[in-house]
Amino acid sequence: MNRFEELKNLVQALESDFEKFYDKGNNAAGTRVRKGMQELKNIAQDIRVQVQDIKNKG
Repeated sequence: MNRFEELKNLVQALESDFEKFYDKGNNAAGTRVRKGMQELKNIAQDIRVQVQDIKNKG
């Protein structure tokens, strides 16, 4: 569950950068969004593997 909390916190942290990029055209915010989305992808993959491991043991 800890990784899921991490995932939620990261999404919340990226919200202002999304607004800055899409509403104001701030390219630096776009870079932060891309970096954050990559981190989201990595966390999601870790969660997926963990769920599969638990499912296979049960």
